[in-house]
Amino acid sequence: MPTSAQRQVIDPILSNVVQGYKHPEHIGHALFPRVPVESSGGQVIEFNKNSFRLYKTARAPGTPFQRIQFGYLGKPYAVENHGVEAAVPREHMRDASIVPGIDLASGAISGVMSVNSLVMEKQHADIARNAASYDANHKVTLAGTDQWNDYVNSDPVKDINDAREAIRSSTGVYPNVISIPSAVFDILCEHPKITDKIKYTQTAIVTEQLLAAALKADKVVVGKAIGFDDADASIDFWGKDVVLAYVPSVISGAQEPSYGYTYTLTGHPNVEVPYWDNSTKSWVYGIGYERVPVLSGITSGFLIINAIA
Repeated sequence: MPTSAQRQVIDPILSNVVQGYKHPEHIGHALFPRVPVESSGGQVIEFNKNSFRLYKTARAPGTPFQRIQFGYLGKPYAVENHGVEAAVPREHMRDASIVPGIDLASGAISGVMSVNSLVMEKQHADIARNAASYDANHKVTLAGTDQWNDYVNSDPVKDINDAREAIRSSTGVYPNVISIPSAVFDILCEHPKITDKIKYTQTAIVTEQLLAAALKADKVVVGKAIGFDDADASIDFWGKDVVLAYVPSVISGAQEPSYGYTYTLTGHPNVEVPYWDNSTKSWVYGIGYERVPVLSGITSGFLIINAIA
């Protein structure tokens, strides 16, 4: 087993690494930013138009202050306990008599976090694309000539603007994040309604940044993640659905109105103490990760289903 001194050096450093980990190809965190929670269960703090209401703040001397409450307790939640380990075989070590150094351990932990990130990306996509979570005013299903691969008849700019106005009319704020699946992004890059908007820019190539400007959003993120099931069939996590959402640019806590959050137990993810597995002659590094993604302000989101055929 590693000595106390080794644990004091390795474990905190690796825990800091994983707590700041973001997979470069995964976008779920843009819709469901991580916020710490102190307990493993509770109720989701949800938000509606009251969080954006124009309150009367003027008061006469000696009268009570206007009292308001941000958010209300909605559906119950319970953080899910996730755990994955990675083995570092003795044969891969420079010296089999000592614990792997920081670099080698970081590589193993990074691989474990990549697995964790893929699982969480699937959860984020499933929640964001669940049409049942949206009311009739915050979702639309495109079909036929309205789908964006019909370059002649469809109008993605108008569809996005309509979705933006639906969110503004419900919350008083415009969405600032748009998640677009990779296949949809490729179509938009060639769509005349989009290319016409950027033809006077310095580049004729549609990028995520240019598309964000054209669609009046702070950020466009492109969903590229795929996974494979037990039968080796590929799963395109984000499919053909576009999500617009309002998510604060700076997250100060779960009390702030937002489309969604990933409630994460304080201190997680955390790297467990490494241990020696004699049967495989390997040092084993594990990560404990207690978290659950939640929708907290569904009226600040809009779902465009089947944006392309």
